[in-house]
Amino acid sequence: MPRANRRAATPRPLDLGRALGGAARREPYAGGEWFVRQVSGADGARTYRCPGCQQELSGIPHVVVWPADGLGDLTDRRHWHTPCWRERATRPPLGSYR
Repeated sequence: MPRANRRAATPRPLDLGRALGGAARREPYAGGEWFVRQVSGADGARTYRCPGCQQELSGIPHVVVWPADGLGDLTDRRHWHTPCWRERATRPPLGSYR
């Protein structure tokens, strides 16, 4: 039996950024293809070191990147600041400090 005070659902416009936020996309880097996924960083329980700038990131939106060749495992994932990933072609080699 339906509830009398239930409101009809009002359709909301699709937020494409939010809808695709959890979907991985493929991007080139360092001679290979990489899966890239946006994460909210909302849990803030862990701290990661960005391979682009070597600074820590925790509790902020960022990207997670892992090899698309399927040969890696969870230890091959890297958490990058979003601007660092966008500028990855101009960054120093992985593991080096500026």
